[in-house]
Amino acid sequence: MQLVVCSDIHDNIWALERLLDHIPQKDAALLFCGDFCAPFTLVQLAEGFSGSVHIIWGNNDGDQWLLTDQASRFSHVTIHGALAELELAGRSIRANHYPAIARRLAEAGGADLVCYGHDHIAHREKLDNGTLLVNPGEVMGRLGPSTYALIDLSRMEHELVTV
Repeated sequence: MQLVVCSDIHDNIWALERLLDHIPQKDAALLFCGDFCAPFTLVQLAEGFSGSVHIIWGNNDGDQWLLTDQASRFSHVTIHGALAELELAGRSIRANHYPAIARRLAEAGGADLVCYGHDHIAHREKLDNGTLLVNPGEVMGRLGPSTYALIDLSRMEHELVTV
């Protein structure tokens, strides 16, 4: 199973459209690490990806009521709140928007993969305890290229993809 990890769209619907045209749809799940900004961006993501979508809040997801209301239209979308703890393809996955919190989650052990966003800087690190710590960079493309992470959960292989 493939896991698409992305973060920090910040309402750049044009970059999101390119991402949705690029990412794998078959046998894949998507983890969004925060900062849609507006609910219409969440709707675009949900309409454009057919697999399960897992969402955590970012600091720019201000109207959480309306975001939740829009997400409820889609049976394949789950909002986890500030912290996600998932089991996908036999792997333990955790996510939070903030780098410092994600690092502590990864250092605590017990997860195969911990993902985060917020600083818009792509990062991949394998900790001594075996946990893979990943920031997929930013979809919006403000500080650099528009990127996402593609993780093969069966082999725990990471690829940073530029859209």
